[in-house]
Amino acid sequence: MPNRAQDWLAQAERNLAMAVDSRAAGWHEWACFAAHQAAEMAVNALHQSHGQGAWGHVIRRLLEALPEPIEVPAHLLDAARALDLHYLPTRCPNSHDAGAPGEHYGAKQSDEAIRDARQTFEFCRLQMAGS
Repeated sequence: MPNRAQDWLAQAERNLAMAVDSRAAGWHEWACFAAHQAAEMAVNALHQSHGQGAWGHVIRRLLEALPEPIEVPAHLLDAARALDLHYLPTRCPNSHDAGAPGEHYGAKQSDEAIRDARQTFEFCRLQMAGS
């Protein structure tokens, strides 16, 4: 199987840009989801760069499954926990008691999600550059 790590990292970077653009447009739920996807794909890229596959959408678990000697800082696991909360409720109205997802997200949530995704992306990019 070919190593597609750079493809995954490139798409992660595009997803991060989409998060920033969505935030600027006021589409905060989509900014949060795109931030989640950016981080998830960056971690998948790191897995692939080490010759292993990764499955699932829980970023924290994907980070915890990285091979040794990669040490994931605690603040990055906390960022992953926050990002993981944006996988489903950002897109599905029945994730909330009432209202469309867009009513439940604002600039605070999208700013934090973009920050967390950017930290995750940079961690993965630097790990890949060093291997």
